[in-house]
Amino acid sequence: MVSDFFISIEIDFVFLLSNQLSMKINHLQIEIDGIDKEILRDLMDDARKPILQIANKIGISGAAIHQRLRKLEQAGVISGSKFIVDTKVLGYSTMAFIGIYLEKASSNPEVVKELKKIPEVLECHYTTGNWSILIKLICRDNEHLMQLLNKKIQPIEGVSRTETYISLEQQIERQIQL
Repeated sequence: MVSDFFISIEIDFVFLLSNQLSMKINHLQIEIDGIDKEILRDLMDDARKPILQIANKIGISGAAIHQRLRKLEQAGVISGSKFIVDTKVLGYSTMAFIGIYLEKASSNPEVVKELKKIPEVLECHYTTGNWSILIKLICRDNEHLMQLLNKKIQPIEGVSRTETYISLEQQIERQIQL
């Protein structure tokens, strides 16, 4: 259920068509009109913004906003809500990206299953290029990163080697603009 306490909106597959925004999700076509875009812009800017405040700004009822959000959620345009935790405040100051080379591509599902067991792994992507898998992980420090690499990631059956990049600073973080 959509509430006044949205924290984050995730948007899938966006295609711009003239002045309308059209999204194709699971072979369904949904048209997003100007009101929907305005609602999404407001919530993406400040997910805690009260629905009634958005309704008053746009000039429609709060119930209409809820109906539109429900429609967007059912169509898969938006999904879930979440709080964003500042990992540095919790003592995690090292962000790293690790390219994982697999012994053979067919071991991908088993490797991913093992990576899911490592709580520090925030994202996992099946990629083209040199690596088969690219992961993003958060660590307390470089020593913690080394322990994860040596004791948890590299010993996974099917992993032949890894290539690590430490992020010095995240300079851009955003969602697609509507």
